[in-house]
Parts: sequence; structure tokens; C-alpha cells
Amino acid sequence: MMEKQSFAEDCRALAAELGGSQTRRDLIRSALALGIAPAALALGGGAARAQAGKEVVLVNFGGVAMKAFDEAYVKPFAAQGGKIVLDGSGALNGKILTMVQSRHVTWDICDAGITTLAELGPHGALEKIDYSIVDKTKLDPTFAYDEGVVNYMFSSVLAWDKSKISGEPTLADFFDTKKYPGRRMMRKDSQAMLEFALLADGVPKDKLYPLDVKRAFAKIATIKKDLLFWNSGSESQSLMRDGECVMGLLWHTRANVLADETQGRVTYTFKDGLLQPGLWVVPKGNPAGKEAMRAIASMQQPEGQVKLLAAMGNGPSNPAADALVPAELKKKNPSDAANAAVQAKINADWYKANHSKTFQSFLDLISS
Repeated sequence: MMEKQSFAEDCRALAAELGGSQTRRDLIRSALALGIAPAALALGGGAARAQAGKEVVLVNFGGVAMKAFDEAYVKPFAAQGGKIVLDGSGALNGKILTMVQSRHVTWDICDAGITTLAELGPHGALEKIDYSIVDKTKLDPTFAYDEGVVNYMFSSVLAWDKSKISGEPTLADFFDTKKYPGRRMMRKDSQAMLEFALLADGVPKDKLYPLDVKRAFAKIATIKKDLLFWNSGSESQSLMRDGECVMGLLWHTRANVLADETQGRVTYTFKDGLLQPGLWVVPKGNPAGKEAMRAIASMQQPEGQVKLLAAMGNGPSNPAADALVPAELKKKNPSDAANAAVQAKINADWYKANHSKTFQSFLDLISS
């Protein structure tokens, strides 16, 4: 099973890197306005426990997510009589599959993504989401899947160096090295990169799927000699910050930090970005049974999701959260109605059917 850094893993890494930076202080101010104590934003691990109810073990990637999830999800569920225990050891797909296949499942809810559906769904390793308990009216139904349901939103976006690029470039400009000379940066993963190549080649946002992989590969090949590829979020940040690339495709969280730390020299746009969901998934045979679904339903409350945005930059999945987001966070929120309207939305069904073979072909393309 091919493990690579996920958006959720990078959130942990990013929080650790920020430490006491200005960006960090800005997040703390926003969090305080939402009622999150500074201790709730401290780095660290350990299980955070509610006080009552049947135990539901929720797995994330530790670090700041432990405290942020405690404020956003654990305490509100405890107030409803439930009990979530956080495990920060990391919900890697391989770990989930091993648990299920050995029939020794100790996790109930995992912080996952589209790749988890693609890699674990065919193995029958995930429970179906019970939408008689989880409320589809509290999310974009586009991201309500049989075996996973959106928990937060993030985006892949186009960023550029304003000292080297005049005006606001488009995705078509990303592939035009004559108009804008210089190296470009892409993720070392087919997800989102194929969509960007097709959008740049003129495919409308609402006509992306099924992805024309050959067309996308051909587009990428036109600038392959000018491409650098990142594996981790920190790599994407350093390649742009240090001036090695004039334009890059990266996660919105890293783009936000770049804009802050370069004092606007590096900027980005949500226009023609790709809106993607973080997902709650439930391993097959989870110990807490339906209580996991009740915990997921509790985590749909918009107040907790806005706290998570303030603490980590993850966009709320409940549209009702829009009215609660502080003004200073709206422009950085990928799921803000205005930002979401100019982006394409990822199609999980296509990735479930095509991810494995497409990912390997993408690696072959960029390494040849």
C-alpha cells in the first residue's frame, strides 16, 4: 500500500513549524475570539478524554490536532453525554487495513481522505456511513460518500512569486514558460495535479470527470523539464519561499503561511483551485458500533468546525458555519461560499476506480 504525506499529516507538521510565528499569533487571536483557550492550541499528544458516555476512539495525526479536536469535537460530544478518546498515532491506510484483516480493530473513527476510500474501499475495510444518524443537510452532499463523510475542507491552489510574475497568472500561464519563464512546482502525486493540467488545457470545471488522463499527462509533459516536485507540505513552502520556483501548485494552508512569511511576495488564488474533503471513515468492525455515527453527527455542529478553522486552517464542512467565521479568516477559508464557487470539486468515485494505476503512471511519467 502506497503511503505518502496526507493533508492531515501536513497539518500536524505545519503547526509544529509555525511555533511562535506571526501566523501562529494571528491564529491564536482568532481562536480566542471563538472561545478556544491558548492551552487548546499547544503542541503535544496524549489522549484527551470526555467525562461520560460510551467510548469512541478517534484517530488523527497528533500534535496541535489533539488539542484542536478536543475543543472542537470532544467537549461538545461530552456535553451531549458521549465520550470521544483521541489517539494521535496516525490513521495510516496500512494500519487500518491490518486491523480489519486481523479482526483486531481498536479504532472507531479515522481522520482520512479520498485516497483512503480508493485504497481501502475495494478491500471492504470500511463501514458504510449511516445517514439516518449523520445529517446530509449539514454538509455539501457532493462529499457524502458511502464509506466516508466530509469532516473539513481543504484546497489545492495556484501560488506565484509577485517579484517574478506580473499580474495574476492563470493555470494556462502555469504551463506557458515562454510568457513566464522559470521553474514550476507540482506535488509528487496525481491527485489534483491531473485536474490542474486539464483545467489549464481548457476543460471546464464541471466537465473534468471522468479525467482524461492521457490528455493531462500530455499537458504536464510540455513543461516537465521545468518542473520540481514536492513530497511534503514543508518542501512546497520552501521551494516557493526560497525562490526556486516562480509558480507552484500546493495546499491552501501552506499558501496562507507563504503569503504571511514573505509579506505578500508569494500570493495565491482559490480561482480554479480544487476543493477536497478530509473525511471521517469508520474501520469495519469498529468496537463502538453505531456510537461512532453519533459522534460524527455531533461533529457536524458549525461552532466546533469554526474553532478548527481558527486553530488549523481547515475549512468547515457545514455551510451554516459561514455566518460564524470571523472576517479575518474568510479570505483564507477554502469552503467559504465565495471561494468554493470558483473552484472545481474532486470526484471520489473516479479516484476509487482509478487512483492506484493512475498514481503509478504519474510517477513513471515524471521520473522518465
